[in-house]
Amino acid sequence: MKAKTLTALQAILIAVVILSGAIAAPVLCRPFYYLHIRPLDLPEVVGLTAEQIKTAYNEMMDFCIGISDDFSVGALAWSEEGKAHFADVRKLFVLDLWALIASAVLLTAVTILRRKNKVLLKGHAPGFWGSVGLGVCFALVGGLATLDFNKAFEIFHKLFFPGKDNWLFDPRQDPIILALPEAFFRNCAILILALILIPCGILVGYDLAKKRKQ
Repeated sequence: MKAKTLTALQAILIAVVILSGAIAAPVLCRPFYYLHIRPLDLPEVVGLTAEQIKTAYNEMMDFCIGISDDFSVGALAWSEEGKAHFADVRKLFVLDLWALIASAVLLTAVTILRRKNKVLLKGHAPGFWGSVGLGVCFALVGGLATLDFNKAFEIFHKLFFPGKDNWLFDPRQDPIILALPEAFFRNCAILILALILIPCGILVGYDLAKKRKQ
């Protein structure tokens, strides 16, 4: 494989690792959700204890990331429509986790292959190009989302769940939605954006500093 092709591939893989890793963070880090339970008064809103809410969330997430094939939300009731939506969410979460694993393995292999022949693209390393492309894209997305998060949330669901409206939960049939308020999803989006932009900024800054030093 040509050196420039390897360099371009490495740039793409760096972007995929950062993106899939950022998305996986709030999915895998359950304490991030636990930190919202008291500040958002979820026990009062949901009508369960904090421990029961944790159990409901954990069982839901076990299903969503493929640990369990049996859908459950603890002591809460659920509908077939609600379960169908979480089944769709499961496909996206599992896809992201596999993308993270595969891209990390491939990135390691490509990095080893490039070790003896570090060809640059227009004077910059792969990390620079992967970070610039990903960072600029999500800086724009994040900027637009801050203008109207509700609209951005709606557009997101229409893009990733086309033709479906089962994500519009009825809390009387699927009270789990009461335990997943908009504030939590907004904070997830902020965390993901930060975990994308910070590494991208570091890689771009490192590349520019190294180039200036040379």
